Amino acid sequence: MEPLPHSSDLPGPPTHVAVIMDGNARWAKARGLPTTAGHRAGAEAVRRIVRAAPGFGIRFLTLFGFSTENWKRPAGEVRDLMELLRFYLKREIVDLHEKGVRIRMIGDRDRLERDIVALMEDAETLTRANRGLQLTIALSYGARQEIVAAARRLADKAVRGELAPEEIDLERFADSLLTRDVPDPDVIIRTSGERRLSNFLLWQSAYSELIFVDTLWPDFSEHDLEDVIREFHRRERRYGARVG
Repeated sequence: MEPLPHSSDLPGPPTHVAVIMDGNARWAKARGLPTTAGHRAGAEAVRRIVRAAPGFGIRFLTLFGFSTENWKRPAGEVRDLMELLRFYLKREIVDLHEKGVRIRMIGDRDRLERDIVALMEDAETLTRANRGLQLTIALSYGARQEIVAAARRLADKAVRGELAPEEIDLERFADSLLTRDVPDPDVIIRTSGERRLSNFLLWQSAYSELIFVDTLWPDFSEHDLEDVIREFHRRERRYGARVG
């Protein structure tokens, strides 16, 4: 993955970019197409951005693919999304592996069908040693659920006498999250004009720059990503401290 020519004049990139990929259904509706067509177009946008991210110097990319709340969608749409997930897990993983991408999956796997979980595990195993783009895909994921699960794990350790309550601090709690070996996102993008985090990386986003764009996810391009990075560099990140 060679750096993109138009990225050469940008300052140092954000290390970790996370994306709430929103707008697939609206994209399809605006074109008189079934919702499935929007999800397929959204999957093509994933391919574009995964290809482009290393060219901007982005080392970690996290994509919000399917939330715990998305299970409430019509059964037919959920079924179509799962079929699309199967298709891309089978078709794309070898190519990503050859490009040096490491794949991680976070979320509640208990609600996913066994063959999908097996494909996810195969992708993680195949790419585990890769040192290129570190790609995390959030599937059946909810940040509140992640935080509760982390609290339970720490509580269990305390009950078993493996951990004193006073030893629980910010670092130990973060190490109990699904993203324990991934840095917090520098910037979180949400497409389609919505301005919410929607239960995505709530702990990890404490000091993330939030950038909302009107572009629907299927139309999101390398140039949109560049615009986001430029906006990121216009922000002054103080992490609660006073500057000047």
